[in-house]
This record gives sequence, C-alpha cells and structure tokens, in this order.
Amino acid sequence: MEHHFGQDAAPASGSFDKTRVLNVKPLRTLVPVFPSPNPASSSAPQGGAPFVCVSPTGPFPSGVAPFYPFFISPESQRLSEQNAQTHTGQRVPATPAAPISTAVPINSFRTPSGATNGDVGSSRRSTRSRGQVAQEDGYGNAVVEEVEADATTVTKRSKRKLQKIKGPQSVGSGDVDPDAVAADILKSLNPLVFDVLNQPEGSRESVAYTLMVYEVMRRKLGQIEDSNRAANAGAKRPDLKAGAIMMNKGIRTNSKKHIGPVSGVEIGDIFYFRFELCLVGLHSPSMAGIDYIGTKTSQEEEPLAVSIVSSGGYEDNVEDGDVLIYSGQGGVNRDKGASDQKLERGNLALDNSAHRGNEVRVIRGLKDMYHPTGKVYVYDGLYKIQDSWVDKAKSGFNVFKYKLGRLPGQPPAYMIWKSIQQWTEKSVSRAGVILPDLTSGAEKVPVCLVNDVDTEKGPAYFTYLPNLKNLRPTAPLESTIGCSCVGGCQPNNPNCPCVQKNGGYLPYSSASLIADLKSVIYECGPSCQCPSNCRNRVSQGGLKFRLEVYKTKNKGWALRSWDAIRAGSFICEYAGEVIDSARVEEELGGDNLDDYIFDSTRIYQQLEVFSGDTEAPKIPSPLYISAINEGNVARFMNHSCSPNVLWRPVIHENKNFSDLHIAFYAIRHIPPMMELTYDYGTVLPLKAGHRKKKCLCESVKCRGYFC
Repeated sequence: MEHHFGQDAAPASGSFDKTRVLNVKPLRTLVPVFPSPNPASSSAPQGGAPFVCVSPTGPFPSGVAPFYPFFISPESQRLSEQNAQTHTGQRVPATPAAPISTAVPINSFRTPSGATNGDVGSSRRSTRSRGQVAQEDGYGNAVVEEVEADATTVTKRSKRKLQKIKGPQSVGSGDVDPDAVAADILKSLNPLVFDVLNQPEGSRESVAYTLMVYEVMRRKLGQIEDSNRAANAGAKRPDLKAGAIMMNKGIRTNSKKHIGPVSGVEIGDIFYFRFELCLVGLHSPSMAGIDYIGTKTSQEEEPLAVSIVSSGGYEDNVEDGDVLIYSGQGGVNRDKGASDQKLERGNLALDNSAHRGNEVRVIRGLKDMYHPTGKVYVYDGLYKIQDSWVDKAKSGFNVFKYKLGRLPGQPPAYMIWKSIQQWTEKSVSRAGVILPDLTSGAEKVPVCLVNDVDTEKGPAYFTYLPNLKNLRPTAPLESTIGCSCVGGCQPNNPNCPCVQKNGGYLPYSSASLIADLKSVIYECGPSCQCPSNCRNRVSQGGLKFRLEVYKTKNKGWALRSWDAIRAGSFICEYAGEVIDSARVEEELGGDNLDDYIFDSTRIYQQLEVFSGDTEAPKIPSPLYISAINEGNVARFMNHSCSPNVLWRPVIHENKNFSDLHIAFYAIRHIPPMMELTYDYGTVLPLKAGHRKKKCLCESVKCRGYFC
C-alpha cells in the first residue's frame, strides 16, 4: 500500500493542551496520538486530554488514533481512491518485437522494499499478490508479518531480526540461533556440494543438493523451535528462516533469471514451499504469482513473463490439462477491498508475452491431501499465451484473463494428478489391475497390483505380513522404562525419557516428518503410557500412502505411490522374519533371493551431501530380515545408485526385549507414480564366489552393479 502525504492526510482536529507535554522524544521513535473527543463522557479531565506517546506501530490506547502522516487516514485513503483513474479495459499497444534477452541476474532479493509485487525484474511485497500464502505449506495463519513478506523482505529483515535470537539449543533453554544451526549444518556438508553449486549453470545435481540442504535446515530449525516454544504457540515459519539463510549464504542454483526451461528442474517435479521455487530458480517471487524480466525494446524497457503460479487464490480454470485460463494479479486488497485490475506489472508482462509469443513456465498449486492447510506445487512445463481479455469476477470488478496452451511433446505432469483423481473417484478404471488390494485387508490402505506391460499375473507366491516377525527376541541392551506421557509426548518436555533418548528432541515434526537424520530413532513402544496416535509412534501406524506394486519393462516388479510423498515422510517398514547370519547363508543359494533379504551390515551411501556418510547406521546389533516367504510392500523396492528413499533403524521402547525395526523415509519430494528405490548397499569384505549383480537403475551416478 502506498502512503500519500499531503493535505488530505492532515490529522483530525481536536482540543488538547500541548503545555502538558513533560518529555519529548524523537519522532522516529514515538508517534503522538490523541483521544477522540467524547462529549458524552462526564469523566473527562478539564483542560483537554493529556498528550500521550506510543510506539509508531502501537498498540494504541482505547479511544485514540494514530497521528498522520505516520499512518494514512481512512478519509484521505477514500479520497485518494476516488481521484485515481480506474482501468478502462483497453489493451496497451505492444511495441515492435525485439530479441528476448537470454538471461539476467535475479535482482529480486536486492530491490527497494517500497515497490509492489510485479515490478519489472523483481519480486516485492504487495497486498495485491495472487492468493494467500498464509494457509499454504501447512502453517495456517501463523506469523502473518512474515507470511506476507516476499524473499527480499524476509532475507533482509530476518538477517537483522534472527541475529538477535540467541541461546543454547536444548529443550526449554530459550530460542534458537538460526545462524549457529546453519553453520553446523554447512560444516557437515560434503565439499562437492559447494563445487556443484558454484557451477555457472544449474544441473539436476545442483537442484537436488539445494533442495536437500534446505530440507535438512528447515526441519532442524523446526525441531529446535518446537522444543523451545510452548505447546500452544504458533509456528514460527522455519521454512522462511531456512530460505533466508540460504539466500544470504548463496546456497542456491540457477541464479540467472531467464525465459524457458530451468536447468536441472524436470517437468513433474514437486515442491512444498514457495521458497523452494526461489532457491532452484524456477519462480523468483515468494508471494506474487507472476514472475517476469525486463527486456529493452527501442527506448523503453518491456516486461515479459517468465513463469506463473496458479494455486487457487484467484478464479483460474484448471480443469483442462493442456489449457489454463489464468486470472491476472491485483484488484484484491485487504485494506481497500476489491477493485478493477490494472494493466501493469505482471499483467502487462503477460500481455506483452502474448504479443511476443515467448514461453512461460507454469507451476500449478494443488491441495496437499495429507496437510489440509498446505499445497503441493507441480511444475507443469512450458506454455504459450494464446489469448487475453477482460472479464467480470464474482466480486463484480474487472479482471484480466489469459488463455495459456501447453506446448506439445512434453511429458505429463498435472495430467498424472488428474488421472489419479479419476481412479480415486472411480470415474475411470486403472488399466492393468490384477488385484485391487494384494494385502487382502492386512493394511489400512489398499495396495494395488498392476501389470500393463505384459501378461504376467503377479509375483511369485508369498504371504503378506504387515509387521516384523521376531521368533527369538533378545533382551534389551539397556533398561527401558518408557514414558508416562498419557496424552502423548510433547517436544518441549525435557522429562520425557523418549525425548531424552533422542538427544533432547522428538524425532518427528508435527507433520510426522523425520526431523533429524540420526543413526537410530527411538520411538515409544509397549513400555510407554502414551496413546497409539502419539507423535513419537509414526512408523507404527502402518501405510499412509496409496502404494501400488507394478510390473516394469526390465526390472521385474517395483513399488510406487499414487500420492505425492513429501521429503522426510515415513513410507513403510521392512517386514518379514528376523533370521540369524547362518540362515542368511542358507537362503542366498537361489537366484535373486538376496533381493528379498535385508542386511543391516552392508555399507550404504545414505546421503551424499554429507561427508563420510557411507556407513550403515549404528545399531545395537546386526539385523537380518528375510521377506522371501513372508513380507510386505518393502520387498518390492528396487535398488538404485541414486535412491529417493533411505532406511533408518527404529527402536520401540520395550522393557522385555529388543524391539528393533527398519523404517523407510523419503529422501526428497517424490512425485506420484515415480518408482520408490533405496540403495541395497555393498557387502564388505566381498567373499569368494559372491556374485555382483548388474544395476539397471539408469541414474547418472550408476555404479554399474551392486552386490
């Protein structure tokens, strides 16, 4: 909102005695305010109301109003609006076509804070940005000031504001120092991460590293904040803090804004935070729905659209998978109410792009079914603007409409989501279904068995077992008393034994995401008094995502999900029968039988972004699980040298015996219908006669074999 200073902004007249002022402070720190006259009041002191001073931002005592021009008056605001010319709906003539600049530096995070959203080449704060972010990303209306800020403001303000937050990072000891947390995380990173990020052009690797570092930092900040604030306190937006820190430290990729594809970002990629789009260079504004750059045409600078986000905040038509009817920005202001949109900023950029015919990246924001207040952002590829017009919105005011058509030959992205929606609603049947639920009701969520590549009727016979079977449990290595958290474990309870065993923090966030990459996770178990829905029992709740076992063209049977899986989500545990090392040797005689045996002693490359993370997680004792005859969906996860899933040992608190399980978590965001894979690891030392198997993962980092 612009602040207009002048005669219209003069203070309301009133009677007061300035001789009563006893202490005068600079106007930069104090705003004089005066009680509104109230003739009906018989208790008002004679001689006029006292002169009082408050902070420029309030709070203001009852009956007083701010002194203008520090705050614009409602009356002057109304007059200003009446005097302003409204948009007539006429199109602005496009200038003659000129070569489109290939790349310009993103200056979105260094622009003046006074500008509004949509200014050429920038991403700035505006009360007229498309939609609201307050309800996105699972944070509700928390911290409205930061939610309304764009990356520029967050970066600058957070750097000043967060530096003041100090204190030890332990339960109940005070707020977190984000810079200290960031320093610890960055110190643990593999040097190759910085080598990759320093490359002038982005890559698939640089995008993956950037998002992984962001996720680790965001979840760690959230975990510490969780432990330090009261149970009923609002979220403090660790997503914004982590993003601001990474922008300040230059941990990002594709820092040059340009028209067309973004190196390393593939069509169908998903994101759960607007800041993720900024960090990988897909869409710079963290609030505005239209991103654009300025290009020189003759003597003037012409804005051209680079990307748009359609997330449901406006009246967009998103039903057609190849055509998007997109509403322009502006016309909605929480302070002024609705108004006609104007052909300026982002709207002008879209209008120019319609004449110039340049490609526009489209990101569609969809509802996150597992976090009702959050969204999933799907990169749907390149579109071109085919038409534009002015229409009447439901509010009765004029809005710009843009018809964008998807360029042919691109892989499906949004249409995959539409297909799954149709399968779910039973309006269209899933092709190639052999069994609608291969678990026969053993899981809460059905697991579909599908073959649409050949005539095979299913995998070799096995008994579906949803949980681990341990016929010879061993005594625990240490006493486990369990917790007494009757209502469930709380992250800010330092007396909870389960919190203590996890290093002073609960291992899961409020969104049930693994918050820390610890070697061993201690969950509540039979020894604990907390309920089954306790936040520290995530892996015990069974399947949450709608998985399907499907036949591949060259790798046999595999596993994937109908649902998008957020990084850090629990997917499943490895179910089967616990066996000893002697039995492992016996069962490895047949071909491919070792594919159905989990061996915790193998050497794994868990997360390559961290130095030295090439060993198996430290667990109390070796664990071997056979899923040859009995098992669950985990037995169908194939090996990959660049996996999207990792495993962690999880110990359930049980004073009677060692209750050790293997749980699988998403390394990164996984789009629907993408194969779920993990690294099988390597047996060391290699024994005589041990056969190496050819790897078919086809990743750029494929080792060629696994064993």
